[in-house]
Amino acid sequence: MSTTESSQGPLAGHLVVDLSRALAGPHAGMMLADLGARVIKVESPGTGDDTRGWGPPFVGPEDDLQSTYFMSCNRNKESITLDLKSGDGQAVLRGLLERADVVIENFRPGVMDRLGFSTAAMHQLNPRLVILSITGFGHDGPESQRSGYDQILQGEAGLMSLTGSGPDDPQRVGVPIADLLSGMNGAFGVLAALVERNRTGQGQVVRTSLLASLIGVHAFQGTRTTIAGEVPQAQGNHHPSIAPYGLFNCKDGSVQISVGSEKLWQSFAAAFGLEPAAPGFASNAERVRNRDEVIAAVERAFADYGAVELLEKLNDAGIPAGKVRSLDEVYAWEQVASQGLVVDVQHPLLGKISLPGPPLRFFAPGDAAETTRTGHDAPPLLNEDGAAIREWLGLGATPGGSK
Repeated sequence: MSTTESSQGPLAGHLVVDLSRALAGPHAGMMLADLGARVIKVESPGTGDDTRGWGPPFVGPEDDLQSTYFMSCNRNKESITLDLKSGDGQAVLRGLLERADVVIENFRPGVMDRLGFSTAAMHQLNPRLVILSITGFGHDGPESQRSGYDQILQGEAGLMSLTGSGPDDPQRVGVPIADLLSGMNGAFGVLAALVERNRTGQGQVVRTSLLASLIGVHAFQGTRTTIAGEVPQAQGNHHPSIAPYGLFNCKDGSVQISVGSEKLWQSFAAAFGLEPAAPGFASNAERVRNRDEVIAAVERAFADYGAVELLEKLNDAGIPAGKVRSLDEVYAWEQVASQGLVVDVQHPLLGKISLPGPPLRFFAPGDAAETTRTGHDAPPLLNEDGAAIREWLGLGATPGGSK
């Protein structure tokens, strides 16, 4: 059995039953596992989570290839396969729910009811249960039954209209951001519900959706629409409300800068021989209105500098700046390693592998000793922990001995 149950972390001692598949729900479950919860992933017999088949890339032996996509969102979990339409599968799930603190599901509205596990039924089994339910478009309303996939929602929720080189070039974000944000919001809601349970003794239902999660991060682009009445459009790698802020060309490549205050603008202009009070440049609002001229002036100032030299000069001037790294550069970066953002785990088929690490760290008061979970488990093989979980529940072997 996984070491998750006794691992460090603020959720040590909590049990999470993860009925979800693909990415939003599994990402929420992984976040809770990273915090020390024991997470049992319930998968379909034979095929398991959909993401086990998403690839290439696949790695491992030809007769048991493993999806790197699946590995991105299922570390620190145990796996059991259950047919939730069978008597045996429902009996095992009931046993898990009776012991669980949290259950995660991302079925379409009504599916859990048809399986016999409505929210009322689950709370009858376990009144302290926190139920996280994630959908695509929301649990009610005229379009609640639509299937929710990340890129569909990136378009429907307006994110693609803000992303790309220009208004005629809508682009998806390079990761499934709707799913990931829904998982993060779900985990956040679960933690709040667990805190309230400490006060009331009762669990509750936490709902979020891909639609809600994307609209929830519209930020200043949202208020630009709802208050100012403007309709934002994609404009490439330059900030719509701050200038200069974005990606700028230099002699042998490009750098990114953020001149986010008038004090920084004064420092930047002095360092690169620009006139800070020149017509059209004297305030941020003017620079935004004259963005094309500002970009041209900055790139003229950068034209004689190589990227390395330019970044040093920007740093000396106190200007926030950076380069655009490829992912192999990111994972080889010493700063990333120092923050625990790469973790090594032992996989039963692949041996030692490295995974992107959890984004949170915890420290005890006073001596500041780190209490972050340090031991991590590889994403599980399909039904890897099925027998052990059944034994723990006192339910015996899998009927027919199948996976």
